[in-house]
Amino acid sequence: MAKTLAAHEHPLCKVFCSDYEFTIPVYQRPYRWGTDQALQLLDDLADALSRDSDEPYFLGSVVLVQQSPTEFDVIDGQQRLTTLSILFAVLRDLSAGRFADELSDLVMEPGNELRGIASKPRLTVRQQDRRFFTKYVQEPDSIAALIALSDQTVTSEPQRAMRDNAAALHASLATWDDARRRSLATLMSNDTFLVIVSTPDLGSAHRIFSVMNARGLDLAPTDIFKSEVIGTLDESSGHADQWEDVEESLGSEGFTELFQDIRTIVNGKRAQRELLKEFPEQVLDPYLKQGRAADFVDDLLLPYSRAFERTIARDFGPGTEWESVNSWLKRLSLLDNKDWRPPALWAITQHGDDAEFLAAFLRKLERMAAVSLLRGEYTTPRVGRYLRLLGDLRAGADLDAPSFQLTDEEKRAAREKLDGEVYLKADRARYCMLRLDEILANDPGAT
Repeated sequence: MAKTLAAHEHPLCKVFCSDYEFTIPVYQRPYRWGTDQALQLLDDLADALSRDSDEPYFLGSVVLVQQSPTEFDVIDGQQRLTTLSILFAVLRDLSAGRFADELSDLVMEPGNELRGIASKPRLTVRQQDRRFFTKYVQEPDSIAALIALSDQTVTSEPQRAMRDNAAALHASLATWDDARRRSLATLMSNDTFLVIVSTPDLGSAHRIFSVMNARGLDLAPTDIFKSEVIGTLDESSGHADQWEDVEESLGSEGFTELFQDIRTIVNGKRAQRELLKEFPEQVLDPYLKQGRAADFVDDLLLPYSRAFERTIARDFGPGTEWESVNSWLKRLSLLDNKDWRPPALWAITQHGDDAEFLAAFLRKLERMAAVSLLRGEYTTPRVGRYLRLLGDLRAGADLDAPSFQLTDEEKRAAREKLDGEVYLKADRARYCMLRLDEILANDPGAT
């Protein structure tokens, strides 16, 4: 048994193998990943597959407490390990023959009848969900039965999440041909990596978890960008002070999000790699190579930081003409994501003194975002819609841009969700209740 900290980088075929028997302790929080996170994981893996390169795909790290040479309690990483097990199980049940058996071996230790060794799960989930997970996920040919379970049968939140994620992954992968599914399974097994961090006791595991999740200890990407930009400028230019004023105003998290949004606005594509790699390539390097570091600050950082601050403060200053703009920004801030922000930043930067345009723009943007929330769109299609909108706007389109228009099917699906059990999804229910409360406050007679 290990006496010290150990950290090793492994492909998933060496994670879901006899070297590791993972157990989720009873004190851990329930499984809570939703279809958004599960489908995002699949999309990220699909992107890695489409790049067709030798570059491995990293899923981050998990923190474990070692109980025996092969037995480990999972302190951090439950959501990923559980979702990966579901994904492998879905691929298993969509495959046949020896390939299906090999995928099954990643979910269940096959055992050895001759040696009297029984099969057992690679991952043992919390006691409350253990039998359910084994029966409906880990045993072969179980996914169809899992997907068919009704809400009356599946009453707990973790089990409902397991069912919904399996259904979403199955629906997506069923549209792939068998060759592409096999390629994905191979990528996951051989070229998708986790860093396994193990410790001998719970106390040290929690300390490691805290350090790994602490903010502000290491250099942020924006610190590196600052050194590259400000380091080339004369101190008398004042750009260093301007940079620091923006960073202090937004805070470290907001400042990083600003750079992510600028990358999206300039590149017009969804992020595929970490900010530290993409931002220089797609935004910063052209300025630096041409000796235009000051222009980066003046043309991008300062105007977009002012727009970013307005989306946070939701205050364009005094004047009745801005009341509607402030109200629409407040409504957008209630959403469960910030994917709407790059188009909003573009509009505020380009039309910052036009209250009528911004009010109309933000009204349409909120309508698009709210319908997306009601329909349960996950990250990839939602971001894709906003990127198409950005492209239309940068090409000179007005408020009647095609990407701003909702289809009849989108409207129908949104109305259907409103007429149904809205309260089953907390983020959707919260937004609907707050918007309804606002409507009734402004018009008590509204129904």
